[in-house]
Amino acid sequence: MLGGLSYLFFPWGFILQILALVHVVRRRPETYWIWIILLGGFLGAAVYIVAEVIPDTRLLGDFFKGFNRRSRIQHLEAIILDNPSSGNYEELADLLLDQKQYARSRDAYDKAIAARANSMDAFYRRGICLLALKEIPRAVADLEIVVQHERRYDHDRAAGFLAQAYGLDGQPQKADALFASATQLSNAPEIHYNYARFLQAQGRASEAREVAQRILNRKRTLPRYLQRIERPWFRKASSLLKGLPQS
Repeated sequence: MLGGLSYLFFPWGFILQILALVHVVRRRPETYWIWIILLGGFLGAAVYIVAEVIPDTRLLGDFFKGFNRRSRIQHLEAIILDNPSSGNYEELADLLLDQKQYARSRDAYDKAIAARANSMDAFYRRGICLLALKEIPRAVADLEIVVQHERRYDHDRAAGFLAQAYGLDGQPQKADALFASATQLSNAPEIHYNYARFLQAQGRASEAREVAQRILNRKRTLPRYLQRIERPWFRKASSLLKGLPQS
């Protein structure tokens, strides 16, 4: 009977497998899913889509927000021609940062801060742009302003970025102390990963392995939706571990 109904699943089962494998390549979940999809056929692909693809739809909001951001950027650029206020420049800079347009975002933050130099968020976000652009001394200066104003700004991410900047600026003692403090207070995989990279650069491979392993251990205790959000950092930590010597 099932053989007589097989035509109902062709070519849909094959198409479903292709869609599931495309999602695997893009999102890189646990590798056992590849075997479930390939060996399970239509049923395996369907199980994967229910378990992994459908929950990911909650992350599609970021995809659609991208269209709104681009539209808002164009609108703000037109508004600024008539009203070059600090608020408009800062909003434009925030949107450009979200789009990873770091140079344009930095320039907009420059104008926002020149007009109003008391926005910690503008200094913080400009520091992130400067770090991404490898303008390390300027990044250190901005992030120091923020951390001195509020030690745990943005759930310790400001301290983590400043520690990273110290490491790149040739100030390893400051970087080590600040990383150690920030990682004690925060479980954010991003901060721990940057600390592991710093330790690796300092030739402290065993300590780097411990920090990277803590990131992967943390994965086991996170809810599924947070595992999806933090998945890139878990992947980076796993890759880092593979490249570190065992002793």
